[in-house]
Amino acid sequence: MGFVELAFNVFAVVTIACGLGVILSKNPVHSVLFLILAFISTAGLFVLLGAEYLAFLLVVVYVGAVAVLFLFVVMMLDVDFAELRSGYARYLPFGILVGVVLMVEIGFVVAAWNIPEEALAVRQAPIVQDVVAVAPGPDGIVDTGDEAAVALAPNNAEQLGMVLYTRYVHFFQIAGLILLVAMIGAIILTFRERRGVKHQHVGRQVARTRAEAVEVVSVPKGKGIQL
Repeated sequence: MGFVELAFNVFAVVTIACGLGVILSKNPVHSVLFLILAFISTAGLFVLLGAEYLAFLLVVVYVGAVAVLFLFVVMMLDVDFAELRSGYARYLPFGILVGVVLMVEIGFVVAAWNIPEEALAVRQAPIVQDVVAVAPGPDGIVDTGDEAAVALAPNNAEQLGMVLYTRYVHFFQIAGLILLVAMIGAIILTFRERRGVKHQHVGRQVARTRAEAVEVVSVPKGKGIQL
């Protein structure tokens, strides 16, 4: 087993385990954290399959926006978990019915899945072919015989980066700014100030003098200290 097969198996196992954790976890915050890890593992699978754009989409959109904002929404709602679990047994038969229907549908899809013979042949004997890009001449006409103008084309990740950080860089920065403002707003809305809680002031403690911190008391003999 090579490194690619080992990485694929690790990502697949982590994705399945995190999917089960999302469903079986009783704490919604834990479910969201499992969901984030499932998205990251799925992005690793897409990278191994050569779909860098889908991996980038999962990490930026789903992990960076949907999952994190959903986590803050769960914190804002302040859900009573004891009350939420009280009706679990009542909805258990309906949940089992939905799960059985979903498994039957997935079974139909897997049974009817037909892989073309051409794809199997290419998978068994892949053809490695370099993609070249020919630069046009001064008159705008491409000269395919000019070998000096031939250069290897960039891969998917490089092409995505060149387009995203050149032509659409302003839109990318605006989207990041909107997500940042949304996260800061969610943090401010979920912040609750607790009254009656004693806080430690380190600067005030360090700035105390000896007269403020120590009191010398003269105790008469046989009387002790009277509070």
